[in-house]
Amino acid sequence: MSLLNLIGDKYRIVSIIGMSKNSGKTVTLNHLIEEAMEEGVQLGLTSIGRDGERLDRVTETEKPRIFAEENTIVATTTALLTMGDANIEIMKVTPFRTPLGEVIIGKVRSPGYIQIAGPQSLRDIHQVCQMMLNLGAKFVVIDGALDRKSSAAPTISDATILSTGAVISRDVNRVLEETLHVLSILSLPQVDEEDKPLLQELLSDDKLAVVSKDGDIEEIGLETALGKGHKIGEYLDEDSKYLLIPGSLVKGTLIDLTRTTRKYKDVNIVVGDGTKIFIPPKDYLQFLRMGISIKVINPINVIGVTINPYAPAGYYFEPNEFLDRMNTFIKDIPVMDIMLGGE
Repeated sequence: MSLLNLIGDKYRIVSIIGMSKNSGKTVTLNHLIEEAMEEGVQLGLTSIGRDGERLDRVTETEKPRIFAEENTIVATTTALLTMGDANIEIMKVTPFRTPLGEVIIGKVRSPGYIQIAGPQSLRDIHQVCQMMLNLGAKFVVIDGALDRKSSAAPTISDATILSTGAVISRDVNRVLEETLHVLSILSLPQVDEEDKPLLQELLSDDKLAVVSKDGDIEEIGLETALGKGHKIGEYLDEDSKYLLIPGSLVKGTLIDLTRTTRKYKDVNIVVGDGTKIFIPPKDYLQFLRMGISIKVINPINVIGVTINPYAPAGYYFEPNEFLDRMNTFIKDIPVMDIMLGGE
């Protein structure tokens, strides 16, 4: 199966997020661009953050660059227009500004390397994606990363492709553990459909609250859940159905909550989506064994996983064996080695 077939006619905005630097995200993106060109599909490209530069600004090591084919629609900034060698015709100047200048939308007239950067807020980047669709893109790809995994949020993208690889660890079991953990939190189950409108409204109002089985709401008068798990636990009783946490859910909050009350076992802890959860794999599994239940208002649609068996440090996993191991544990989502050409 090709990446293009994964997307098909079903999705309009797709994010590609990497587990870490050098996990194969840019290779995945370039492969998708190439497939789109071969099939005559016009796509749009943008990024949360900045991508496509030759050197990593932190490590000063070489990075894969983004190669844009002719007719690709790109959203980038005025300062980055001259940083690549593709010839880009400006189609629209958006009202969004960044430290790298105004965000513009252009069409690639002659292929070449590009650097891309979009607006800094999720609402603005969603608007830019819609602009690219209106200007002719069949679908738009957001180039993201795990530390910017908000690009996978369902309020932004319809589908997500996750890139993972040997760079995470020399131990293939550790790579599997980390990858399965991220997939599990990105794909958490949704709250009951009949409860979703009420919880969505509370989330939109940024309300930390407990919702009873009868739908009664008790707001918790705290600005954040961080460091307040022991206080939150005092609001739970036998009638509680949901504990809504509008911000991030972290390990410390759950530790304090479980030490304060046993009522947590009868309550669904709710967050907006899986990008709001920041809990290490072993701790997450421990919480599940303790009876913690976490649900989301907006589930994330992960449609594929790409793997990179090579690490910049010089070690690698045997590609076919690595692919087989991934396929053994990931059953419901296609896993592809873009370099190997297998799945």
